[in-house]
Amino acid sequence: MGPAVPAGARLFLALTLCLAAGAAEPEGRPAGRKVLPPPSNLHYSFGQLCKLKWTWNPPEGMNSGCDLEYCSEILINGIPQENREWSRNLFREEDVSLNEEAHFRVRSECKSDNTSEPSNWVEISTPPKGAAGTAAVGINCTWYNLEYMVCTWLPGQNASASTNYTLYYWYDGLGNNQQCQNYIYGDNFGCNFSLSIQNSTDVYPTISILIRDNSEEIRPVCANRNPTTIVKPGPPRIVTASMIKDEMHIEWQNPGTFPPHCLVYQVELKDSKSGSVQQHDIKGYTEAWFPSVHPNTVYVVKVRARVEGTCYSSNRWSDWSEEKSIGENTDFTFYIVLILTVPLTVAVATIILLVYLKRLKILIYPQIPDPRKIIKRMFGEQIEDFQSCPGDDFLNVRKPAMEEEIHYLVWIENPESSTSDNEDRERPALQVKAL
Repeated sequence: MGPAVPAGARLFLALTLCLAAGAAEPEGRPAGRKVLPPPSNLHYSFGQLCKLKWTWNPPEGMNSGCDLEYCSEILINGIPQENREWSRNLFREEDVSLNEEAHFRVRSECKSDNTSEPSNWVEISTPPKGAAGTAAVGINCTWYNLEYMVCTWLPGQNASASTNYTLYYWYDGLGNNQQCQNYIYGDNFGCNFSLSIQNSTDVYPTISILIRDNSEEIRPVCANRNPTTIVKPGPPRIVTASMIKDEMHIEWQNPGTFPPHCLVYQVELKDSKSGSVQQHDIKGYTEAWFPSVHPNTVYVVKVRARVEGTCYSSNRWSDWSEEKSIGENTDFTFYIVLILTVPLTVAVATIILLVYLKRLKILIYPQIPDPRKIIKRMFGEQIEDFQSCPGDDFLNVRKPAMEEEIHYLVWIENPESSTSDNEDRERPALQVKAL
């Protein structure tokens, strides 16, 4: 016989064996329970645009008394997404972004059997295609007036300048995915496409957006949008803006085909004198009255709209409508300037008219020369001719006297001469008359 083992040693050995047996069981699982077999033949396939579908087969060797369910979850870049779900289906389909690694895992569980434990996870990964940093970033989509959608994005930081991004879209009920045709180029890339969803209920399908390039080097990216969260109404159109005494009346048209109770309007009044701005929210109506406005002030009015939270989840305001001016401005500065400007304008016009008339008078009535000056200049030239002739001494001697005394010559007939003096009647008398 071997040596006797002390009682304390036997107790220590028993505890050690129990701890070792407990460590051999998986963490969180009670000892003695049966572990279920895992699902088999797990694989994935791509569906419409951004949809990834995982399928598997039931575990082998399951007994018929087990209420079998499958627990599955998706990890993006190794991070759980809080999307664990339980189902009896042998597949799961989800939208993924495609530009990140999607890790899927599934296990089998028996809900009605408390003597069994869930199986181990069966996992599969979907690595992204293309080079990192080449996928489009900053995707932003807006559904305008329930009629068309505009999506914009920025190129990836590692994408080349020749990258030609193409947008595809799809939603449940469309059939096949569609390629966008109306592209926007500039600092941001973008594309707009018609989107008018006929909906008889309050539930709209998710819009799947895929942006990729034909090159295998460019990484594709998917984005899913709930259209009710990105609705933006068109700007309202003001049809009436009037002032009645000290009240202002504004009326506008409902943009698009929204039900009246699904829109909230905001009317902005700007005082042209003080520059103060007032904003008023109007629900369910397309007109408003504003009392206690100043009658001698010009107000600038504009209206915008957004959808009501009971109809859509979007909080995007529309663009402002065209501005309308209402009221009269009694600023006396204009009248003072007008009073000063009118007389000055008349005075300048009168001066210009007088100068013009004076020149016109000269052209119509030219200046008539003085005949006395002409005769004087004529006889003066003749006298100079006589002075220049040689041999005329008697004229040269009497020249000073004639220039001083004789200004002009006049023939005078003497009426007192008698009939007997016939010879004298034949000879007229020459008299010199001084001026």
